[in-house]
Amino acid sequence: MYRIVRKKVLNPTVTLMDIDAPMVAAKAEPGQFIILRVDENGERIPLTVADYDREKGTVTIIFQIVGSTTEKLNHKNEGEFIQDFVGPLGTPTHIDGLKKVAVVGGGVGCAIAYPVAKKLHENGCEVHAIAGFRNKDLVILEDEFKAASDKMIMMTDDGSYGTEGRVTDALKELIEGGEQYDEVIAIGPLIMMKFVCALTKEYGVKTTVSMNPIMIDGTGMCGGCRLTVGGETKFACVDGPDFDGHLVDFDEAMERAAMYRDFERHKHEETCNLFNKEVK
Repeated sequence: MYRIVRKKVLNPTVTLMDIDAPMVAAKAEPGQFIILRVDENGERIPLTVADYDREKGTVTIIFQIVGSTTEKLNHKNEGEFIQDFVGPLGTPTHIDGLKKVAVVGGGVGCAIAYPVAKKLHENGCEVHAIAGFRNKDLVILEDEFKAASDKMIMMTDDGSYGTEGRVTDALKELIEGGEQYDEVIAIGPLIMMKFVCALTKEYGVKTTVSMNPIMIDGTGMCGGCRLTVGGETKFACVDGPDFDGHLVDFDEAMERAAMYRDFERHKHEETCNLFNKEVK
């Protein structure tokens, strides 16, 4: 059992938790993930390591409430426990030798982009962070990104905060303004990463994306997280989650991700109704 040390609501649909998991915290690196179960009858879900504190022995996770498991997890409070917390899994983000990087995060993907930006910044890399959200109410981790970057640009689709537009607008302006990056690291919705990669390909800028498809066992045996990268089948849980964005078949990945959307929504509604009945 793993104790919830801290719980913080970041916006109406996104929650942060610090989990007491010393063995995971001792080995975790940016880009890796854990798999958890809320209770003994729960499903296994992957969540990226958003941060870690080796001294305190805690691992930070940030999750969006979209299905039944994240709804159950969100009903847990500080001092309570979750059943399983396994990791770290996956390959850490490669940052060695990078001198100047643009880190692009979209929505809840910023929770994954932040630890990467932080690690790069700690290693002396010049970091330009671009964070994009639909509107002001959904903004998360702004102060954290500012502390971990040399330049921070906030974008919102509706212009309610920061600059109106997409993350690709900001990235294009930076590149055309003369900024030369060793690499662009893009993390967020599949459609966002697809368009970031289309842009950087035009300018010949190496681009890494973090893929988070459906996962079950997290060890490569089930094959549920398969992707097509450069015409070859890869498994996000063991070969990734980071891949060369210019080689990823995003259309296939988006089609597979959409297969479970209706089921996920239905299970979320069922779980919400169950909790509402318990409260009454």
